[in-house]
Amino acid sequence: MKRDDGVGGVSGTMDLELARKVLGEQPFSRLLGARVTAFGEGEATLELDIREELLQQYGFVHGGVLSYAADNTLTLAAATVAGPGLITSGFTVDYLRPATGTVLRAHGRVVRAGRTRVVTRCDVVTVDDTGAESLCAVAQGNIAVLEGPGGKG
Repeated sequence: MKRDDGVGGVSGTMDLELARKVLGEQPFSRLLGARVTAFGEGEATLELDIREELLQQYGFVHGGVLSYAADNTLTLAAATVAGPGLITSGFTVDYLRPATGTVLRAHGRVVRAGRTRVVTRCDVVTVDDTGAESLCAVAQGNIAVLEGPGGKG
């Protein structure tokens, strides 16, 4: 990628297989049944099946689950350009409508990659039985590039 497109400048060292391995090492991600379905070129997608245990009292996917999906997807997108030594330093999420359906899908993309920070955005949608998507949340995050072991510095 070109350095001036807001995505280049930091070389990535991860691929889809490694991204799946890293996610699989997170006990909470395993509990939720999250999976990485796309990874590369400044973008990443995470999905999980919506099941009763992930709902709140009104039958909608719990906001904490939506927030989890956004957080992990923001960082995964950043990892496509900055490698695995990352941690979320902050993010915001706006809930747009109640989340119902069969699959929760979060798609993130890099807005700008720097040497120490990567800014990413994410759309969180639900998918119903017919394959129709409904946007339920949007998020933006700051992802820090770690120094030392596991990081670049």
